Amino acid sequence: MMKDYMHRYKFLGDYRLRLVFQAELSKLVRARAGDLVVPIPITARAWQERGFNQVTGLLVPGTYQEVLDAKEKDKPAQSSKTRRERLRTPQPFCLPANLDVVGKRVLLVDDVYTTGRTLYHAASLFKQAGCSRVGSVSLAR
Repeated sequence: MMKDYMHRYKFLGDYRLRLVFQAELSKLVRARAGDLVVPIPITARAWQERGFNQVTGLLVPGTYQEVLDAKEKDKPAQSSKTRRERLRTPQPFCLPANLDVVGKRVLLVDDVYTTGRTLYHAASLFKQAGCSRVGSVSLAR
């Protein structure tokens, strides 16, 4: 059922489906949040095709900060890759040079946890930038 939900929400663009899990996921995020709640970004191409970031759609507006950027504007979707290809994916994200996160606690939010590579890359950047703690929450696994 979750696979069908994600397909309809992400790939068919049924944005109203964000409301199915929005309150519950936002409640979990608030309970685990540190200093900064950061949704996983999408590429410019995905934004153009979809018209929304599926992760931010699942969160209550104003409860997160979009400080993580996708380096590439156009790349194959993780869902189209094999496990091996996902695990070999190079760092797809970057942080703004002026972002000060030293000593802060960051909570990353993603829609689907498959291999963990996406969250690994994001967490790695925040740790390198000096965060004291990086955690994550995903809607589905």
